[in-house]
Amino acid sequence: MDIDLAFIWAALIAFAVLAYVILDGFDLGVGILFPFFPQKRDRDVMMNSVAPVWDGNETWLVLGGGGLLAVFPLAYATILPALYAPIIAMLLGLIFRGVAFEYRWRTKRGKFLWDYAFAGGSFLAAFSQGIALGALVQGIHVVDRAYAGGWWDWLTPFSIATGVAMVIGYTLLGSTWLVMKTTGDLHDKAKRLALPLTFATIAAMGVFSLWTPFLKPVYLERWFGYPTIVFSVIVPLMVLACLYLILTGLKRGHQVQPFVAALGLFVLGYVGIGISFYPYIVPGSLTIWEAAAPDESLAFLLVGAAVLVPIILIYTGYAYWVFRGKVDPEEGYH
Repeated sequence: MDIDLAFIWAALIAFAVLAYVILDGFDLGVGILFPFFPQKRDRDVMMNSVAPVWDGNETWLVLGGGGLLAVFPLAYATILPALYAPIIAMLLGLIFRGVAFEYRWRTKRGKFLWDYAFAGGSFLAAFSQGIALGALVQGIHVVDRAYAGGWWDWLTPFSIATGVAMVIGYTLLGSTWLVMKTTGDLHDKAKRLALPLTFATIAAMGVFSLWTPFLKPVYLERWFGYPTIVFSVIVPLMVLACLYLILTGLKRGHQVQPFVAALGLFVLGYVGIGISFYPYIVPGSLTIWEAAAPDESLAFLLVGAAVLVPIILIYTGYAYWVFRGKVDPEEGYH
């Protein structure tokens, strides 16, 4: 029985990207929310809520990007030239965030500058990720297995709208994370912000659910052809279920439920994108098998991944377990 190594690796990289989006998404959202919480004490608590886990969350970005280079080199060589600008902007945003985590605590006079760096870097990273996703979904011009588009092809109304939607969605994750991790006035304000952000996120999902199928014939066929139309019918119901869980969780004072339900919205959106793409890794141009490295390389790398991925899962889960519960404004974690 032949093992489809390209499919296994596509699933593994897809999982790594999803893990990055749902894990790093909330701490980017916390940074985006900084301007809404001008008090130093609130900002200290907000940063402390993500400080133990933010760098571990970005491990999944490294795994996804590095895996794409090693396993699907043709896709890497096609996608990167098309998305250099938003990807470089994303990396610069992440760098500013990372530096702000350290320098903000080392200065008093310049703390406001690092607050700006943390908030601005978070916004830039989230917005750039949305633009990159939008540019990939709308399609990359490929001729003879190489990128044949222009420098500004990534900049379209669709990609900008996707960037805005990503910022809104990450901000929802950040607000529900703060509901789960904080107390007092900070908790109450995050709870108030989560409500409009929930409706804004649902609205954005609705807009793109109507917009995306008409970008490419393959999307229209995939979304409304059998058997995938079953998913197209089920997803709105599941989105409504997540909406119900967020709203009831906020109303009844549940701490974890709104955050988990907000993550559910991202998972549903991600699965929808995956169904739209499959079996392409570059939509309409390269399938996962056309872009894959030789089977010998895939098998060799899979051995390493079989060891590495469980270790990452274990230490990620352990970090969240150790730092579970509410953040103590005076001492850190309970």
